[in-house]
Parts: sequence; C-alpha cells; structure tokens
Amino acid sequence: MGDYVVFHAPAWSATYSIYFFVIGLSAALFFFSTLSWFRAEFGVLRSSTFYLSFILLVVGGLLLIGDLSQPLRFIYTLNPMFWNMTSPLMWGSILLVLFGAASSLYFLALRAGNEKGARTWGVLGSIVALGLPIYTGFDLSVHQHRPIWNTPLMPVLFVALSLLSGAAVASFLAKGQAELLGVLRKLMLWSAGATAVMLLSLVVTTAYGGSAEELTYLFMTTGTLGLVFIGLGVIAGTAVPIILLLAPLGRQQTGLWLAAALLLLGGMALRYSILVGPQIVQTFYS
Repeated sequence: MGDYVVFHAPAWSATYSIYFFVIGLSAALFFFSTLSWFRAEFGVLRSSTFYLSFILLVVGGLLLIGDLSQPLRFIYTLNPMFWNMTSPLMWGSILLVLFGAASSLYFLALRAGNEKGARTWGVLGSIVALGLPIYTGFDLSVHQHRPIWNTPLMPVLFVALSLLSGAAVASFLAKGQAELLGVLRKLMLWSAGATAVMLLSLVVTTAYGGSAEELTYLFMTTGTLGLVFIGLGVIAGTAVPIILLLAPLGRQQTGLWLAAALLLLGGMALRYSILVGPQIVQTFYS
C-alpha cells in the first residue's frame, strides 16, 4: 500500500490527548454541579464537582499555553483582531474564556449564597461547557484526509466520553449515597453503550476504507498502539465496565467504583489512540 518512506513529525502531540481528557471532564463535572440545583440527589456533588471542574479547566488552559512554541502567543487569542471564526480552534479559545468567566461568576454566587444567581450562571456555564467536547471533536473532524478523524461522529463521541468520565469521577465523590450512585450507574452504562457503538462504527468503516484507512486500522489494532486502543480503550475501558455495570456486582459500591476506574482508564486510552493513531500513516508516507 505504501512504496516509499519519508519521516514526518506528528502535527498534534500526545499532550492534546491529556487536554481532551481534562477539558471534557471539567465540562461534565460543572454540569453535575449545576444539576444539583434541579435534582436533590446531586446536592452532595455541588461543591466538590465544581472545584474539581475549575482546577481541571486551569490545568487544560496551562496545557494549551505550554504546548505553544512561544507561550505568550495565547494573548492573541483574546484579541478579536486575530480571530479566524472559521477555525474550530478559535471557537475553542472563545469557549474556554467564556467557560472560565461563567465558572468564576458561579463561584461568586455560591459564596454569596445567591441561589438564583448560581442557577443562572450554572445553566449558562453548562451550555458553554457542552461546547468544549463538541469543539474538540470538530478540531479533529475538519481534517479531510485524516482517517478516523474525518467523521461527524467525532464531536458526538467526545460528548459521550465527557459524560462517561464525569459520571465516573462523580461516583467517587458521591459519598456512598445509594440513590445518586444508581443514577450515575445508569448514566455510565448508557454513555458507555453509546461509546461502544460509535467505536464499532469507526473501526469497521476504517478497516474497509482506502489504503490510508487500512494502514491506520493496522496501526491502531496491532503492536503497542493496538494494546492501548483495543486492550485498554475498547476491552478493559469500555466492554468490561459495561459487563460489570450490568452484573449484580455493578449495583454495589465496590463494583461501581471498579467500573468507574476502568472507564477513566479507557477514556484516556481512547483519546490518546484516536489522536495519535491517524497521524502515524503520515509520519511514514507523505
């Protein structure tokens, strides 16, 4: 399928997979904090999920800034004169700023005991937060000649992974409350099921695509990357947790936490392999 070798550096480093993970998790945890104003069982999560969400937002921003060859260039993203509104990356910068502002105002309302203000900024912040996994998916899907990335499923997959990771972390913060753990179990189960269906679709369409798709399929299902994608992401991080959550053990706190830990491991493995795998072909073939 390929008849010459020219080495190239991947355009997107593995750092971005960590960013995808933490920013999706931040968005989901903020949503759960806001949900506490509308669902009583989520009340125990209000403060813990918000503070963790804000910390992860800061970490995500620092990862992006640190990845720049000249970190101070991030200032340009705040200047409308430099905005390219056709770029998902530009929309991502705007969403990050808006989410940071909404999170700050939500925090102030919480500290002041202003329930109405907290509800308002929580809802607005959750709407913006939804855009974070969506834009990261579009960051990849707009690359027309990159196998796996160039699919409308990518933003949807990232939203599912965001909810999945957020519910997994929330289960550790739920303080053992049975009703809340039951809701989180269902959310993890449905999100994991949707993720599994989308992964199956991506793998099958890639396996039966053109030469670049077939090579990408081979890279992602064999060797070290195959271990990460299939072993950790698909089997240990998606299939096994679904089985656990469906089993009687998954209705107990220990089994639920085990499934949650595996889902977090799988979520990171999937983001890494989906980011790195489709770039490998072009490191060998120009």
